[in-house]
Amino acid sequence: MPPTPLTERQTACLHWAAAGKTSWETARILGISESTVNFHLRNACDRLSVRGRRAAVAEAIRRGLLDGLTA
Repeated sequence: MPPTPLTERQTACLHWAAAGKTSWETARILGISESTVNFHLRNACDRLSVRGRRAAVAEAIRRGLLDGLTA
């Protein structure tokens, strides 16, 4: 399996974004601050070369980086 370009926390934040959770909800689920969730989502966007969380979720699914989710 090729190495993932995303960190574990970036993947977790994208997973919850794909499930329709807001940054606030994701923060409560993961036990981190809302600004930290947004930080990880922005970095995931940069690594995936996309703009916005929806595009990042779509690209991560397309690349097979989100377990249990398929395009």
